[in-house]
Parts: sequence; C-alpha cells; structure tokens
Amino acid sequence: MPTALVTGATSGIGAACAREFVAAGWHVVGTGRRVDRLDALRKELGERFCPAAFDVCDEDARDAALNALEGPFAQIDCLVNNAGLALGTSPAQEADIDQWKTMIDTNVVALVSLTRKLLPALIEAKGAIINLSSVAATYPYTGGNVYGGTKAFVRQFSLGLRSDLQGTGVRVTSIEPGMVETEFTVIRTGGNQQASDNLYAGSNPMTGEDIAETILWVATLPPHLNINTLELMPVSQSFAGFQVARQQD
Repeated sequence: MPTALVTGATSGIGAACAREFVAAGWHVVGTGRRVDRLDALRKELGERFCPAAFDVCDEDARDAALNALEGPFAQIDCLVNNAGLALGTSPAQEADIDQWKTMIDTNVVALVSLTRKLLPALIEAKGAIINLSSVAATYPYTGGNVYGGTKAFVRQFSLGLRSDLQGTGVRVTSIEPGMVETEFTVIRTGGNQQASDNLYAGSNPMTGEDIAETILWVATLPPHLNINTLELMPVSQSFAGFQVARQQD
C-alpha cells in the first residue's frame, strides 16, 4: 500500500488525515512538534503510523527525521502539506511583525522547502502533492493580512507546481477550506478558548474529519485525474461583503 507524509499531524486536519489514511490501508508518516501527541497517534493507529517529531521550520531536524525513515515509510507517495498557522487578528498597522514572519516561515518557506526535498521521490512514485490553502487566499477579511497572503502563495505555488510537473504523472491539488473547528483559532488568539468557542458557536462549521475525508478522496482518485483547486465552506458561511468607510459629519 502507498505511504502518505502528513505535516502538522498532532491535531485538527492533520491528525484526522492520519486516521483516515491509515483506516484506508495506507502507511502514514505524521510530523509535528508535540511528541506526546505523535506517540498517542502511534498507540492508536498501530504499525501503519510512523511518528516523525520535528519543527517544519528546522530543516536539519526535518532532514534527519526523513533520512531515518525505513521500510514502507521510506518511499513517500503522497505529500500532504497541512502544517500551518495564523497568528493575531490585528489590522496590518497594529500587527506584530514577528507573528508575520512566523506565518511566512511556517506557511510558505517550510512548505516549499519540504516539497522541493521530496519532489524527486514523488516524481519517481508518480505521486500526489496536496497543499492546504484557505478561502483566505481568495476572500480578504480584516485582520487576515499576512495569513491570507501566505495562503494565496500556497494556492499559486500549487498551480505553478502543476505546470512544472506536467508529464511526470505527479498530481497537485490546493485544498481551500473555509470555517473548520480545530485548534486554529485558539492558536491564533494566543490560547483564548473562549474566542474560539464564540467564533464557532451556532455556526455548524466543518470539522477536521470533513477535510481529511476530502483529502483522502483526492489522493485516491484514478491517476489520470487531477483536482487543481478545491474550495469548501460550511453551508452557514458565505463570502465576505464589501466594506465602506463613511465620512462622519
């Protein structure tokens, strides 16, 4: 059976992907910084799951972990670039520049670096690259600034990869979810669980499992089919409206 490498597998969409792929008979390499959560997934999912603990921004640690992979985990057939984050909700003029840099380093630099490292193996396997973008790549909102910019990069990078990999048999997809209830907002707000609860209250948002099922569907399509981009929203969510600043008398 094939092997998927899922980044950010310690929670949310990444953890759900690990479960979905293993349940479908795949081998999964799950990466993340939280060793205890990776160990828990290994205990839950068994020998088809291989934990690889490293920060995606640390290339030396990443390379050491990937070079140590053995057996069925050594050949990656599908790369799921899920690791990413949003930090802060302030408008650009009030935003923390360090948070901006962390988002760029994680959502852009780490993603392209890992993708480039695995491209030879993915070409050999005629595999798949599935990148997690966001509706924020297309629809701007107040406070989305750099986060939205990073996800727009992921979307365009995916299309560029698709163009460059023409004829190799490698499939490339940009998955672009809207509101998904995970740890996303808790992390974005510096640990404010109440802010997360307030955001999702009564909205019937999508779940990590919803997105993971979609990712598995994309990964298991016949090899002659490619989903270029796939945008998903809960029925309760729609596109942001225009904003108008009115002069006060």
